[in-house]
Amino acid sequence: MPFYQLKCNACGKTFEARASIAERTEKKIPCPECGGFDHATVYGKGPAVHVRGESGGNACPHAESCGCCCPHAHR
Repeated sequence: MPFYQLKCNACGKTFEARASIAERTEKKIPCPECGGFDHATVYGKGPAVHVRGESGGNACPHAESCGCCCPHAHR
């Protein structure tokens, strides 16, 4: 399940949440500060979604040569 960085539109708190894509898009993730469900996804310099592979390590959904910021790009 991916991690998302979210910003609450009610109180302005930025927080990280582990949730399914449906939970994020249907706004079912409560803000830990005010409990509100109105939030926006924060897009930063790094990857917005972190994916864990079956072995527990980070797994990039792209090919090894994609040039993204995933862990394989830093080997």
